[in-house]
This record gives sequence, C-alpha cells and structure tokens, in this order.
Amino acid sequence: MKNRLKVARAELNITQAELAERIGVTRQAVNSIELGRYVPSTLLALKMARVFGKSVEELFMLEEGD
Repeated sequence: MKNRLKVARAELNITQAELAERIGVTRQAVNSIELGRYVPSTLLALKMARVFGKSVEELFMLEEGD
C-alpha cells in the first residue's frame, strides 16, 4: 500500500512527532506507516485523514497485488 503522508505533512508543515501526538501514536509508528512497513488500522487512517482534511483514499492507495 502506498501513501502520501510525507507529502501531506509537508503541506501542513508538521513533523512526524506532531502528527503522532495528534493521532495518539508514537513518532516511530508514523515513520513505519510512511515507509510502508506498517498498514494503519481503519480508525488510525481516519484520524490521519481528519488531521489533513483529506479522504482516506487521498492518503492511501492500493498497489498492484495488494
């Protein structure tokens, strides 16, 4: 699964730590999600979408074979 979290964070000018605090996870969790090592739960994806004012589909995209 691809994601646009790094781009979305840059648009809002927030750090991984700031995003983590807003959604209630660690900075390491945000880093893992950005790098595609971890797929967030639906609840976590919805929280991220709310922070960025975007839909989940704008932040996360399925890749071939997902």
